[in-house]
Amino acid sequence: MSSSEATSNRRKDAPPRTPRKNKPRSRSAARRNDLEKPKKKRNVSAAHSFASIPNAIKLSMLNSGLLPTSRFNDDNESIVTTITDNPIEIRDFMKICDQRKKFPVLYKLEFEIAIKVETHSCKHGTKKSNVEKNQNQRCIPYDYNRVVLDSIAGGHDTDYVNASYVDSLLKPNAYIVTQGPTEETVADFWRMVWQENASCIVMLTKTFDFIKVMCVQYWPASKDIEEAYGGINLRILVEEELANFHIRTFRLSKKDGEGITEERTILQFHYTQWHSHSCPFTNALLEFRRRVRAVVGHVIKSNEAGPMVVHCNDGGGRSGVYLSVDANMELAEEEDKFDVFGYLKKLRQSRKGLVDNVEQYKFVYDTLEEHVTCGNSWFPVNELSQRLKQKSTKSTITKLNEYQREYMLICKQTPRFTIGDCAGGHRGDNRKKNRDVLIVPPDNFRPYLTSFQGNSYTDYINAVFVDGYTKPKEYIVTEWPIKSTCGEFWSLVYDYDCSAVVILCVPPHNSQQFPSFWPEGRTSKKYGPVFTIDHISHSHYTNIKTWVFRMNKKIVSLTELMAGVKAPPKTVQLFQLTCWPMGHKVPSSTNSLVELMNMVERWRQRTDYGPVCVVSPDGRSRCGIYCAANACIEQVIQHGEVDVFQAVRTVRRHRPQLIENITEYKYCYDVVLHYVLHYLQKDLEEIKIKH
Repeated sequence: MSSSEATSNRRKDAPPRTPRKNKPRSRSAARRNDLEKPKKKRNVSAAHSFASIPNAIKLSMLNSGLLPTSRFNDDNESIVTTITDNPIEIRDFMKICDQRKKFPVLYKLEFEIAIKVETHSCKHGTKKSNVEKNQNQRCIPYDYNRVVLDSIAGGHDTDYVNASYVDSLLKPNAYIVTQGPTEETVADFWRMVWQENASCIVMLTKTFDFIKVMCVQYWPASKDIEEAYGGINLRILVEEELANFHIRTFRLSKKDGEGITEERTILQFHYTQWHSHSCPFTNALLEFRRRVRAVVGHVIKSNEAGPMVVHCNDGGGRSGVYLSVDANMELAEEEDKFDVFGYLKKLRQSRKGLVDNVEQYKFVYDTLEEHVTCGNSWFPVNELSQRLKQKSTKSTITKLNEYQREYMLICKQTPRFTIGDCAGGHRGDNRKKNRDVLIVPPDNFRPYLTSFQGNSYTDYINAVFVDGYTKPKEYIVTEWPIKSTCGEFWSLVYDYDCSAVVILCVPPHNSQQFPSFWPEGRTSKKYGPVFTIDHISHSHYTNIKTWVFRMNKKIVSLTELMAGVKAPPKTVQLFQLTCWPMGHKVPSSTNSLVELMNMVERWRQRTDYGPVCVVSPDGRSRCGIYCAANACIEQVIQHGEVDVFQAVRTVRRHRPQLIENITEYKYCYDVVLHYVLHYLQKDLEEIKIKH
C-alpha cells in the first residue's frame, strides 16, 4: 500500500472535527471590517504640521540655516511672536539681548521684516537737475518729508537738498538726516543749517576714507581763515581734539554793505574713527553721544533751536545707527523703555538706507546693552576722595566691593581674538620673535615695520597700538626685546616717529633673558644691520633715569638706493622707572610714576607729539597702568572728570591682557588720586598762563 492510500484511509476513519474557537487576534492582523472598508485619508497639511513645531526648535533650525528667513517675513507666522512691535522695558531688555545672542538669526529676521515697509515717492530727488546733487542714488529723500530750502530768486530747482526730517521716539522732526556735502552742495548745506536754525551738527564720517572722498571739508582749514558759503560767513572759534572725535565751535554770520546783520554759534561733533561699512567701538560711541547731549541736550529739550543735523557720507547706514542709539537712549531716560525694532521701521519709512545692514542693526543692540550694563561710570574730579571710600565698601548682597564689581564687568566685556585675528604673529618666521605665543598682537591693531633690514626680516614685532584720551594710537605697547629682535625694536621707534620710550622695569645686569637694547655708555652701538644709536645726553633723578639718543638708519634696499631715498637721523628720549622691582605688581613709589608721566609729557610738548613706546618685561603687565592712568589724568585736566572704568576698557581693546589683575586696576585709581592731590592745581595754573 502506498503512502498516499494509507493517508486517505486514515482521513476516512478519523472522527469529524469540532468547530475551532476564535483565538485572540494579534495586533498585526487586520480586522475583517478594516479589510472590507476603504481607508479614510488623513488631511494634515504641511503648514499645520509645521505650525505645531515649538518656536524654540524653529529658531534653532533658522539659526543653523535649515530654514530660510524669507519664510518668516510675514506677521502671520507664529515665530514672529518672538519679535514685538511694542517698546521693551529696560528691566526685560537683557533677556531680549541674551535670546538674540543664543539665536543671532533673530537680528536678521527683525531687520528683514523692518525694511519691508511702504516706500514713498522720490520725484524731487530723481529730477534730472537734482540727480547730480546726490552722492548715492540709493539714499535720496522722500518727497513727503524732505527739507525744502527757500528758493533763490532766478534759480532753477534751488529748493532741493538731499536731506530728510526724521522723528525721534519722543519728538517729531527731531533730526535732519543729510548726506555729506559735496563741492556742488556745500552752500546748500549751510543754507539749510541757517534756515532750520539747527541745534548742532553731528558728522559721522571722515572727509577721506579708503582712497575715496567721503565728504568735502565744509569748514575753514584753520582758525585764522573766514570763508563764505552761499552768503553765510563761517569762522572756527574753538576746536577740541579727543581720541575718537573732535568738537568744533563755528561762528556763522550774514553781512550786508553796512556789516554783520545776524550772528549765530553752532557746534559740530565730528566722529573720526568710524570707517565706512564698519561699526565703531560701543563705549567710544556712547562717550560721543554723552558729549553731544551734555552740550546741546538742554537746547534740544527746551525747543530753543531746531533739529539736530546728522550726516555720514551719504546720509544712510551710519546716520541711521546714530539715530537709533540716540532716540532709544532718549526714550529710556524718559520712560525706561527701548524700541529698537519699532524705531527701525520708523527710520526706514522716513528715509532710504538708514541702518544699512544686519551688522549695524546688531551694533545698535550691543550699544544699548552696554549702556544698560555699565551705566555712567564717570564722576566729577572733586568727588574723587569720597567716591574711592565708597568703592572700598563691600556690598552686603554680593560680598564684593565696587572695584571688584567693575573689574569683573571689564573682564566679561573684554574682546577675544582668535589665532586667525593674530595670524602675523603665528607665522613660522615670526613665532620665535614672541616671548609668549599666547600674547600675540591682532593684525588689525599692530604696527607694521617699514624699514628694510634684509630679506630675512619681516614687518612683524610683538607690539600693539593703544588709544589715549586725546589721540588715537597714542601709545605703542611692546615687550622687552629678545637678543634677535633689538633691530626690530629700533625700527619700530624710527618708523613710527616715537617721541619717547618708557621702560617700566630694571632687569638684572647682563641678563641673558633681558638683553640691553640701548648704549650703556657714551659710545654708539649698532642694533641689527641698519640702526646705529648715538648717545647725546643723559640725566638721572630719584627713581628715574633718562637718555637722549640719535637714531641713524642706513639704507640697504637697492630699490631705495636707486630712488635716492634718504633716511634722516631722528631723536628720541628714553625714560626708565627704577622703583618697580621685577615680580612686583605695582611700583614702590607712586609719586615717581606720576613724575615720570609729567616728564614724558613735557618732552612731548617740545617735540612733534609722536606716540610713546611703553616697554615692560612681557608687554602685558605694567604697561596698562601707564596708559590708563595717563588717559585718566588727561581727562581730569581737559574736562574735570574721572573715568578709570572706561579708560581701562579702552586700553584692553587691542590687548586684553593689559590691566591683568584687580591690583593693577585699583592702582590706576591710586595714581589718579595722587596726581589730583599733588600735581593738578600746579598743572592747571601752568595751562592758564600758556593760554
